[in-house]
Amino acid sequence: MTEPPSDHRPTGADLELVGLASPTEERNPASAALDTLDARGMVEVILSEDARVAAAVQAQAPQIAELVEMCVRAIAAGGTVHYVGAGTSGRLGVLDAVELAPTFDADSSLVAAHLAGGPGAFLTAVEGAEDDEEAGAALVREECGEEDVVVGLAASGRTPFVGGALRAARAAGLPTALISANPGAALAPAADIAILPDVGPEVVTGSTRMKAGTAQKLTLNALSTATMVRLGTTFGNLMIEVRPTNAKLVARTVRILVQATGAEPQRAAEVLEAADGSVRLALVALLSGAPVAAARAVLEEHPRDPGRAGDPAGIRTAVAALHGESR
Repeated sequence: MTEPPSDHRPTGADLELVGLASPTEERNPASAALDTLDARGMVEVILSEDARVAAAVQAQAPQIAELVEMCVRAIAAGGTVHYVGAGTSGRLGVLDAVELAPTFDADSSLVAAHLAGGPGAFLTAVEGAEDDEEAGAALVREECGEEDVVVGLAASGRTPFVGGALRAARAAGLPTALISANPGAALAPAADIAILPDVGPEVVTGSTRMKAGTAQKLTLNALSTATMVRLGTTFGNLMIEVRPTNAKLVARTVRILVQATGAEPQRAAEVLEAADGSVRLALVALLSGAPVAAARAVLEEHPRDPGRAGDPAGIRTAVAALHGESR
């Protein structure tokens, strides 16, 4: 005999039992009638919800700053920061890591990104890769050294691949962190630092490429930029480790020197050439008025040092030394 349909609707407790409870999977009442709206109405709803993201990430500033210091210590000690993620979260990690090269001359020995399913998963989803907990653990065992940091990226806060990596890192005594859009992330206990912006449910239910993805992008931007600046890759807010790999970047390096020193563009270009393209060296020469050779010798005595408060790049200290001053 067929039983009549039940009137019971799944509760949060029911969903928790099957691993489905997550803010990223809840329905958003603000977009419940999304498909009935015209294009303008849809865009207004989407952007209205997106406007909530920055404040949610801002609320995590203390935890992000703590992770910055953890990453700075690791890199300064010769270690690597490893981003580990799947799907949208993992792709955002790859994007952040690769963009550090032209901006800060930071390669994968400093920040490396690992995507469930391998590099090919960046363009095409690899079925089941995010559910492979052992693959995440194996990644850490094979790729991570004793000075490294493992940062898990999981919008839902429960991705098995990320969980495997975090638990393996914890077992190896490595510092760990989690960046998620779930304030109740199941993986949070496996992280020394948990960054959990509460962005609420998505406009399209479960589509974490939207608000959750934006929150992770903002978090990674702040994390990697602050880490690189603490490592001495800028002078004020000017890039000094930029790789001039194309015409735009070559022009940018000259512009940086002009902005930082007030020198004429032609003079800045000449000193940059004499400095073999080193913006850092050219800056010291231009700011001090010393020849490039003298600037190079003094700058070598004041290498980049995140422990040098107020001057991690060593530029101000080197200029003061060339002027016979102490800083």
